[in-house]
Amino acid sequence: MANHKSTLKRARQSVVRRLRNRYQMKTTRNLVKKLRETTDKKAAQEMLPKVVAMLDKMAKKNIIHRHTASNNKSNLTKLVNSL
Repeated sequence: MANHKSTLKRARQSVVRRLRNRYQMKTTRNLVKKLRETTDKKAAQEMLPKVVAMLDKMAKKNIIHRHTASNNKSNLTKLVNSL
């Protein structure tokens, strides 16, 4: 266990950040899954900007890598355009 005051604080911060990152990852994963399962083009076009915005926010906060976000956005856009 941590002994210094600063390391105790860092341990508390890391727990909070880990939970926040898990929540954001799970929420985004669920939205991406829902978008992939959608067969209605209009619904998919309405959902796409929300999913793209979430991916951008996660990449900006270094929850996911920026290239991963870019690849996901590209693949989802292709999917929506092909509907």
